[in-house]
Amino acid sequence: MKAVAIGGIALLALTSCAANEGGNSGDQGSSELSGTIAGSGASSQGAAQTAWTAGFQIANSGVTINYSPDGSGAGRESFQQGAVAFAGSDRAFTTDEIAAGPFNTCSTGNIVEVPAYISPIAVVFNLDGVTSLNMDADTIAKIFSGQIKKWNDPAIVSQNPDAKLPDLAISAVHRADKSGTTGNFTDYLAAAAPQSWTAGSVEEWPTELGGEGANQTSGLIDAVTNGKGTIGYADSSKAGDLGTVKVKVGDAYVEHSPEGASAVVDASPVEEGRGANDIAIKLDRTSTEAGVYPIVLVSYLIGCEQYKDAANAELVKAYFTYIVSEEGQQAAAKDAGSAPISAALREKVTTAIDAIK
Repeated sequence: MKAVAIGGIALLALTSCAANEGGNSGDQGSSELSGTIAGSGASSQGAAQTAWTAGFQIANSGVTINYSPDGSGAGRESFQQGAVAFAGSDRAFTTDEIAAGPFNTCSTGNIVEVPAYISPIAVVFNLDGVTSLNMDADTIAKIFSGQIKKWNDPAIVSQNPDAKLPDLAISAVHRADKSGTTGNFTDYLAAAAPQSWTAGSVEEWPTELGGEGANQTSGLIDAVTNGKGTIGYADSSKAGDLGTVKVKVGDAYVEHSPEGASAVVDASPVEEGRGANDIAIKLDRTSTEAGVYPIVLVSYLIGCEQYKDAANAELVKAYFTYIVSEEGQQAAAKDAGSAPISAALREKVTTAIDAIK
């Protein structure tokens, strides 16, 4: 088969990997596949995409997968413009966006969206001598909206009586770029603390709230790490040695974990009013079930139901199939700390991927 390349964007910080990187990909894919496809999107998927490309290319040495972690918004735009064959996004397209189009890579207006990467969003902070704090949704909302300005505010102290909290200004760091992580974080705040967070569920940080902006996940983590009294939010796989917040769920405070993220996804329904192959999860951010961690992102793979180029369809379909397989999900869990999708969800997403042509 002739190699196929999707052009139109500069592929920076690609996560494509040589065939000798990573583990055994088993019988996923076909050794007769060949060609090149490009994807763009969520930086949260970066480590997972590295693992997925490595595993897939071991079994398919004639294939090159280039994924550029430019952010969810940029990925969706590139996919719509026809600059890439697939996108990664920390939210699905809205039904209004799908109706408006266009999707220049596709021969129809129907797209496939499947959840492939589930991860908690950690609220991270840098405070001397403190590694963990308890906070309810209202406290988090007031910190990021500028209503709570000091670390020794009574709202924080009352939930952390044993912590040594200084009389120090809080520096709240947010994503400066359009971000699905921001969308998921603010969606939690809007659902769980609507009286204190009035900015709604948004992917672009409301400028009127102030705070320090940083581009992409790596930039936010750097800003929190290099600051003093800083707090931010990021995919939990990037939390590193930073302090993290336990979030109040019901009467308990719950630490971020893959298990907690998976639990809230399984407790949430699929959005209604979408195509059969458009599987968007309507997350229940206010669940009080034991063990649920509500600040979670569900990151999607986005492709066409029908591609203009059949070669792209073949490669995207095979790559997506590997990603959602048990092996692909375990590879991401190992390298990125994500939560593997459940068997029931895998059955739904596999059916959707099978529709690609």
